[in-house]
Amino acid sequence: MTEIESLSEADAANELMRLAKQIAYHSKRYHVEDAPEISDADYDALVRRNNALESAFPQLIRADSPNNQVGAAVEGSPLAKVTHRQRMMSLDNAFSGEDVEEFAARVRRFLNLGADAVVAMTAEDKIDGLSCSLRYEKGRLVQAATRGDGSVGEDVTANVRHIADIPQELREEAFGFPEVFEVRGEVYMAKEDFTALNERLLNEGRALADQRGQEFDPATARQFANPRNAAAGSLRQKDANVTASRPLRFLAHGWGEVSMLPADTQFGVMNAIMRAGIPVSPELKRFESVAEVLAHYTEIERRRAEMDYDIDGVVYKVDSLAWQQRLGFVAKAPRWAIAHKFPAERAQTTLEAIDIQVGRTGKLTPVGRLVPVTVGGVVVSNVTLHNRDEIGRLGVRPGDRVVIQRAGDVIPQVVENLTRDEDRAPYIFPDHCPVCNSEAVAEESEVDVRCTGGLICNAQKFERLRHFVSRGALDIEGLGEKSIAEFLELGWLDKGPADIFRLGRHRAELLGREGWKEKSVDNLFAAIEAKRAPDAARLLFGLGIRHIGAVTARDLLKGLGDIARLPEKAAEIHVYLDANPRGEGESDGKYTARRVEAFKAILEVRADGIGIAVGEALADFFHEPHNRELWDDLLSEVSPPLYIVETRESEVSGMTVVFTGKLETMSRDEAKAQAEALGAKAAGSVSAKTDLVVAGPGAGSKLKQASALGIRVIDEAEWAAIVAAAG
Repeated sequence: MTEIESLSEADAANELMRLAKQIAYHSKRYHVEDAPEISDADYDALVRRNNALESAFPQLIRADSPNNQVGAAVEGSPLAKVTHRQRMMSLDNAFSGEDVEEFAARVRRFLNLGADAVVAMTAEDKIDGLSCSLRYEKGRLVQAATRGDGSVGEDVTANVRHIADIPQELREEAFGFPEVFEVRGEVYMAKEDFTALNERLLNEGRALADQRGQEFDPATARQFANPRNAAAGSLRQKDANVTASRPLRFLAHGWGEVSMLPADTQFGVMNAIMRAGIPVSPELKRFESVAEVLAHYTEIERRRAEMDYDIDGVVYKVDSLAWQQRLGFVAKAPRWAIAHKFPAERAQTTLEAIDIQVGRTGKLTPVGRLVPVTVGGVVVSNVTLHNRDEIGRLGVRPGDRVVIQRAGDVIPQVVENLTRDEDRAPYIFPDHCPVCNSEAVAEESEVDVRCTGGLICNAQKFERLRHFVSRGALDIEGLGEKSIAEFLELGWLDKGPADIFRLGRHRAELLGREGWKEKSVDNLFAAIEAKRAPDAARLLFGLGIRHIGAVTARDLLKGLGDIARLPEKAAEIHVYLDANPRGEGESDGKYTARRVEAFKAILEVRADGIGIAVGEALADFFHEPHNRELWDDLLSEVSPPLYIVETRESEVSGMTVVFTGKLETMSRDEAKAQAEALGAKAAGSVSAKTDLVVAGPGAGSKLKQASALGIRVIDEAEWAAIVAAAG
């Protein structure tokens, strides 16, 4: 019995849930944010594990299965959305010659061909760029769009008009001017152009520092991590002039919606596209056996480092378009194509040092500094070590000889420590933040170590202050990201959020700065003064304490009433934790339940959302002296009133209500506050305990679950009537 077959259904379901979330997160980091956190190989490993579990437990396949997703949604993009008339698909992967043999065998089986039948295939290099469709109508370019989630992408028409490889009009002699011909391919940046662009950005940063009379730090210069990020960031610009200043290229690899085809084979159509004036890969070839395509793969892999652009594999496609039509598609990929990925590239070097970087959320990330080594044609001098547990697993210390793996163009990683058995002291992960010297802790259920300094930590200060003044927290009108960044640079917010209420001291200086007029300054200070007596729950939420969101903040203060009591309650939790360790032989469940009840008693709350994570987060935050100083300083400037929740009798009093879908007349927080004011409990998920679901447009799985459980469902207008009826 294999490891997967030995899993229980519950364990398999839990792992599939975790994998769906992980894969969706990393897809968004790669496709939408152009900032991948893991290597292609690690991502592929997650997908393979998910596929193996789905194969063994088909009854557990989820609605959000990665196999039903292509790319990632484009929510939040400044560019207009485009609905693809024909979905832009992804490709299944092969990782060995045997996988390619099996691909060809599947094609034969599906088409009921004999073992000796020739299955001709095209083979071309797989460019590591940004997928893009070009829609030509009667030979003229009318629209260009990114892939997005395969169904909806971003309109980049104005931007691609600045890419020299993309003609505004097709050459008529290739195949005439069809009503519609949509070309699909990759926008990329050549390696040499990428290096020149980063050098230019470095020089611009240096010139700006000189202009301001500042010392230039190359580490802070705005540069791209790799050619794909550069291409994606350059194409997805709201200002097409920025795109025009970047050296982007394009190679076609296929087509989408077409009103006619100039040939009946993949190879024939691609050659026609090339004759029409759109470049295709110079590596595109046609072969009649698996042995030939594998030889082509080996040749391309050998020359990979010498190529002008980054690639991560070779794509094979069945050449006959008639066969392609018969083969069709699975959920997100064609049956007639497969991507043969390159293995990760490796090299040996010495780990010289381990530096700790502190992110904007306080996460401490160890980064290895290496004796520079070339891996796959790229010089590598830094390597991610992920977290404290990864350092422990590898046993790495400065001075160790290590094996580095580079897959794609994300930061490489250490895969093996060759000298871990040498008799040297282990690396001690810091227990204090290297930026602000606050305590750094890991919660019991997490591997990440985080700084508890919060608002006093310079590495986190901007993000924390931005959150403090955001709409869901203090909601200070006129104090946006740009202003916070400006005031931080001037040193006016050094002590944290309390300094916001002391900005009036800098009125004269502010009036002398660009963009600040008397009216805008008066409006800002009036907005700040209006928050001197803030809602206590909003103030608590604004502190950005982990696990304390807007709803949890309200639940906490319903019990305590006075926000000023929080530090003493946090201290009681800290004392309890020290005095009540896990009992010998005590089960996980009993230990957890005991702590939850203790925390709720200390915090005087009954809400289900107040558990271990919330109690520990409060204890950690207020145990840090810097945070206590910040808290006392803040309360010297603001006076939040007692938190009293007045409830009205209504038809939903005592019920559990879930809001799902898009709410069009109010925010989700406002809706939850209304429910609480009517004596109801607002929950985040549907269960057998749910009494009512309020569903807006786009409601998905929660609505289906409510219907399956027979729970009453109403729309937003009906909810508004309930609120109005309660007075």
